[in-house]
Amino acid sequence: MGDSLPSESQLCQEFSVSRGPIRQALAALRDEGLIGGGKGKRPVVLDAVPSQPFESFLSFTRRAEITGHVPGQQLQEIALRRPEPAIAAALQLEPGALAVQLLRLRLLDGRPAMLERMTYREQIGRPLLDADLDAGSIYAYLTERGVDLNAARHTFDAVAADPTDAGLLEVGEGAPLLRERRVTTDSAGTPLECSEDRYRPDVASVTVTNTRSRRADVTRSGPAWAGEFTPSAAAEVARS
Repeated sequence: MGDSLPSESQLCQEFSVSRGPIRQALAALRDEGLIGGGKGKRPVVLDAVPSQPFESFLSFTRRAEITGHVPGQQLQEIALRRPEPAIAAALQLEPGALAVQLLRLRLLDGRPAMLERMTYREQIGRPLLDADLDAGSIYAYLTERGVDLNAARHTFDAVAADPTDAGLLEVGEGAPLLRERRVTTDSAGTPLECSEDRYRPDVASVTVTNTRSRRADVTRSGPAWAGEFTPSAAAEVARS
């Protein structure tokens, strides 16, 4: 961050292209807020935020791999039970319906980074009861089995660490955590998963970029690792 890019002529020489494609690429980077400068000034790197595909925003494992870190996971518990009313409502479950719920600690380079509380509709989550959930990404496991995880709504806020958070994330009870709440739906809009992830604030942050010219084009990249990579989300300017 803050480094100057090579001049247009240097970039043309390095990539063996004319100035047209170079200027288009620089303009795209400016639109994304990744570089500054222009009007005779050499471009300067403002942020080192690589864009992420949809699957990487759902998968802690994939996000860690993209940013050059080693992901890990330790399952704490998994059970088939009746979820609390708020989660049952988010999943549009019938009264008394069962769901698969799990608690899993996520590691980054061997350090506690995030605690995930996940709830799946019974028919979606049942295979997880017999799976090795310490082996890797649940998202990848489900998609490989044909589960239609098509869209997700993410809500970010801060929350105080409860005793479970404090013990597993190795923070003080009451310490602030970055919380991501997520509801994932299939192509028909049926909710399949309702999750709450709690991140240590020293390993995760969120950046939101408002773009006036693109109202409907919303792209997101999720919580990532402080000092290495800051996630961003292009969002509408006007929100209720």
